[in-house]
Amino acid sequence: MAFGRPGRAALAVAWGAAPALFVLAGNVEAVAPAAPPRYRFVDMAPELGLTRVVLAGRPGKDHLLDSAGTGAAWLDYDRDGRLDCYIVNDWLIEGDRITEKGKNALYRQRADGTFEDVTDDAGVGGEGEWGAGAFVADYDADGWPDILVTNFGRNVLYRNLGDGRFENVAREVGLESPGWNTGAAWFDAEGDGDLDVYIAGYIDNSLEQILAARPTLPWRGMAKVATGPFGLDGGADHYFRNDGGHFVDATVEAGMEDKGLGFGFSVRAADFDRDGDPDVYVANDSDPNYLYRNEGDGTFQEVATWTGCALDENGAAQASMGVAVGDATGDGELDIFVNHFSEDFSTLWQGLGGGLFEDVSRRTGVGPPTYTTLAWGTALADLDNDGDLDIPIMNGHIYPQINDHPELIGTYEQRNILLDNRGPEASPMFVDVTDAAGPGFQQVRASRGLALADYDDDGDLDLLITHLDAPPSLLRNDSEVGSWLVVVCEDERGGIAPIGTEVRVTAGGVTRWRDIASGDSYMSTHDPRPHFGLGSAETVDEIDVTWPDKTRSVRTNVPARQILRIKKGT
Repeated sequence: MAFGRPGRAALAVAWGAAPALFVLAGNVEAVAPAAPPRYRFVDMAPELGLTRVVLAGRPGKDHLLDSAGTGAAWLDYDRDGRLDCYIVNDWLIEGDRITEKGKNALYRQRADGTFEDVTDDAGVGGEGEWGAGAFVADYDADGWPDILVTNFGRNVLYRNLGDGRFENVAREVGLESPGWNTGAAWFDAEGDGDLDVYIAGYIDNSLEQILAARPTLPWRGMAKVATGPFGLDGGADHYFRNDGGHFVDATVEAGMEDKGLGFGFSVRAADFDRDGDPDVYVANDSDPNYLYRNEGDGTFQEVATWTGCALDENGAAQASMGVAVGDATGDGELDIFVNHFSEDFSTLWQGLGGGLFEDVSRRTGVGPPTYTTLAWGTALADLDNDGDLDIPIMNGHIYPQINDHPELIGTYEQRNILLDNRGPEASPMFVDVTDAAGPGFQQVRASRGLALADYDDDGDLDLLITHLDAPPSLLRNDSEVGSWLVVVCEDERGGIAPIGTEVRVTAGGVTRWRDIASGDSYMSTHDPRPHFGLGSAETVDEIDVTWPDKTRSVRTNVPARQILRIKKGT
């Protein structure tokens, strides 16, 4: 296993970048780890009806587009109180011919917990584009969830008509933006009540170039593999400002021009510096990541390098795929977790306050278990309801050719990983419990997207996972878990919660908080209902909902173990 990092020129033909020499991030007094939680995840997708295969280009993955995969989203599209899911699809290619254009899938959850494919009736099959991500928000503020689908090609914006059907309004509202579009995030940049959107671009390639691509890169002494991203031209990111329901490309005007043309994959909007307005983090593959700080007047400043979250602890750019945001370290500040290429650590940047960050991957234990795998979808979520945030990580390589040489880096299909959070007093803080996480985590796939939800409303979070050339997995959480609370935030009319709403829950003397976001993980959207693990607490002392307009709704002395609805204005 080599630890040297070649120069950028040497990396110009490879997707991922090897890490620099490891530097210890500090020492923490050793504490005996707590007994491992009794995690158990079981794949219910075939039994529940999630069966459509996600197509993925050519078997040899001749171009990076064949390997990029797709995301998924949870939403209650018909507002019947049960979560439905949407899964993006791609194409099949043979040589230089398109042989099948896959159809995206909308699955409606029935009363018995099974899922019905309603794609055709709803009109959300994807318009024949090569799909990437799914990002849910009520962009037109009519109370119904809409779906932005990013594509290699033209983006699609499915406006929810409220009767079980959708219409594609992307061209009408100005969001088609042809290119290789990947991650996106909805947020209200100016505080004017309209949702704006940032869409990342990956590589500037034409369809003709994709179809003509062949593996030409000699890699690790084995058969040639797909070239890129270095050596290819990066695709530009775009920021679209919502002007009364029509979107204007305000990228340059807002100070969000992608001057380095970084290979953008995932986007997350959140108030990282806690100054009351949303900032934007962009995970770039093999280039420094971006953090656009909101200046409060509709403009942004890119500050990732000097705030500490652009590069790893050695000052090296990494091959960033998925991103997750939350208070992983329990200090009240937002942290950022990003997945990377094989032979590199996934990175946890701890928020220090004031929008500053420190790479604590080695000290917290997230680095070593993630070194050999190639990681994509992820989350910071409390999977055992003990009150702190754990980290599921979806894995799968991009080169099928490595199966001929597994001694080099393993296999193309890989197991996903579950890191259990033992609390800030433990050393290490995160422990790999994959082996004891049940049959769902023993699957070997080329996984990509991850969307979390309590789809069966039993108080714990389940995992919807997309894979290349296979149907999705839905890992039902059958773990032994603690107390919990799910908060359903609704606007004044009972519509879906506005993006940017924050929920704080205090129980047992501890305050935990979540924000409602669209765009997280790897090109996916999680359950819009904030979920809180409460440990042993059976009563919630206070629930404090702060709406995007800074008004608040407060509840006190609330019994735990329930799904609680809170309507704005009450």
